Amino acid sequence: MFLPVRGHNRGHDSDRGDTDGDSGSWDAGGESGRRSRALKAVGLGLTGVLMLGVAAAGLAYWHLNQNIKGVDINSALGDDRPPRPLSAPSANTADLPSGALNILVLGSDSRSGAQNKELGGGDSEGARSDTAMIVHIDAGRTSATVVSIPRDTLVTRPSCPLESGGSTAVAHYAMFNSAYSVGGPVCAVKTAEMLTGIRMDHYVEIDFSGFAKLVDAMGGVTVTTELDIDDDKSHLRLKAGTHHLDGTDALALARTRYGVGDGSDLGRIGLQQTLVKALLEQMSDSGLLNDPAGLYRVADAVTGSLTTDTGLDSLGELTTLGESLRGLSAQNVKTVTMPVVTAPWNPNRVVAQEPDAADLWTSLR
Repeated sequence: MFLPVRGHNRGHDSDRGDTDGDSGSWDAGGESGRRSRALKAVGLGLTGVLMLGVAAAGLAYWHLNQNIKGVDINSALGDDRPPRPLSAPSANTADLPSGALNILVLGSDSRSGAQNKELGGGDSEGARSDTAMIVHIDAGRTSATVVSIPRDTLVTRPSCPLESGGSTAVAHYAMFNSAYSVGGPVCAVKTAEMLTGIRMDHYVEIDFSGFAKLVDAMGGVTVTTELDIDDDKSHLRLKAGTHHLDGTDALALARTRYGVGDGSDLGRIGLQQTLVKALLEQMSDSGLLNDPAGLYRVADAVTGSLTTDTGLDSLGELTTLGESLRGLSAQNVKTVTMPVVTAPWNPNRVVAQEPDAADLWTSLR
């Protein structure tokens, strides 16, 4: 009942400053009022969209965070480890970390889950570290060295604590990759530290399906092979040359051993190092770091099959590590293999070649 009164007063009250009929700016019941209500509706709509966006971002963050499995290696191993290298404190506490890092990276041949079984066969019992690399990142984090450890290297496997209680027995002349099968990530780290004398700052493990998903999320990977590959075990057949591989074929390449070279693990390591360099170059050249949607696809693929130490088991910690490595280009990553020779008593096993192996580890401390 108030609207007619307001309309009547507006038409006769010159003190309102309205000489233009229905165009009065103060009229809540006319065009101005409708415009005001429309603006409020738009504002509410934008607020709703913003809230949904925040919720979606939070859900995505939670999802990726929940994907990562963490293992408290520091608590399990205690102080019985090589010392951490001394590093100069940063002049600015807001700076990203820039000290040297050593990360043990394992490719697990665990066959748990339907996808892993399809890609690798077998079951989840007796899983081993199919691939082992120590990634040394130099101080300043603009260069790195990736050292591959042949999985059939004979080492002294130390006594390792077990999650269920107790510990494993010391084993002499054990294959390096057996450490993971008897004592999981904790024993893999302890064995790597005993072999090298280097403190592993972090541990990262990815399984078969995770690696294949990673490559697919990046749109495949382009590699060049110098020799024909024909391997009945990995089911990979490639002519020498350049090929663009999907995740399944890239995984097969990483696992190929018998269809290239002398059939030893050293031939497979060469293929793995070629693959690592190709992935790093593609990540750099594709501008992936500036593509949020692409980064999410890759992160979702990786985190779902990722196990780390508790220092990297959150998206925030992984993001900080990634940001600290922005100055590291593929051209500044060197790949080498731990110097080894055939074991005198077993032609199918290798042992560290000294003093070359010791010199390598010393250079990375």
